[in-house]
Amino acid sequence: MATVEPVPGEPAAVAEPSALEGEGGEGDDAERALVIADYHAGIEAALRYERGVELASNADRRRERLLSLLDRTGADRVIVLGDLGHRIGEPKGAEREELAALVDAVTERVPLTLVKGNHDGAVAEAFGDRIDVTPGDGARFGDVGVLHGHTWPAADVLAARTVCVGHEHPAVKLTDVVGGSRVEPAWLRGSLRRDAFADALGVGASALAWNDPELVVFPAFNERSGGTWINVDGQGFLSPFLPDGLADGEAYLLDGTRLGDYRTV
Repeated sequence: MATVEPVPGEPAAVAEPSALEGEGGEGDDAERALVIADYHAGIEAALRYERGVELASNADRRRERLLSLLDRTGADRVIVLGDLGHRIGEPKGAEREELAALVDAVTERVPLTLVKGNHDGAVAEAFGDRIDVTPGDGARFGDVGVLHGHTWPAADVLAARTVCVGHEHPAVKLTDVVGGSRVEPAWLRGSLRRDAFADALGVGASALAWNDPELVVFPAFNERSGGTWINVDGQGFLSPFLPDGLADGEAYLLDGTRLGDYRTV
């Protein structure tokens, strides 16, 4: 059975897929993968032009963090759950330079898979000859499904035992007894509602291959990309299948602290 274990203190996890009974699926050789979401290369340029916010580029630091995690985990592959780049259009200037340096550095060591997100159409075109790119509705590696989260997943992704998504940038707003507050990136994990996905795919629930998958929503790797406060009323989810497709869910801090039901944190 698949394991998807967060790296303590980091917005990253190690996935070790296993084959589903009687099925193969991509990555059936059980590669050990380092999985991250929402890298958003070039975000500083966007903040400058779109919001007038001047920040020094963290491109080198982001890349070194990822390479350090690759060394630390001994993974055989890096999987990015969408939004590798920040611009929705063609990557240019500093963003393209950051992406090129990142792709060079990672692919010198291991293969890189991009699970196409809503910011990745032009990135896939620019670097598709050097990286593996999945369809927008996701892919399955053995019993691990991967999806950015901006679309409903393909039926094959839902046949996995664990479904990993990004897109939300989940975070929790924590308030102390004297009214002070802080926002922390968080993991969101829970089980999925079969009926919600069957309805969206236009099939009967019994026709949908189902292994009671656990959903794992990844915090954003890029700490400058903002987030969805999952424990605050009125903070709507970005994904079309959240929260209605989630039967239950618990939040965890990056250090592994279990916060309980995300709605009551």
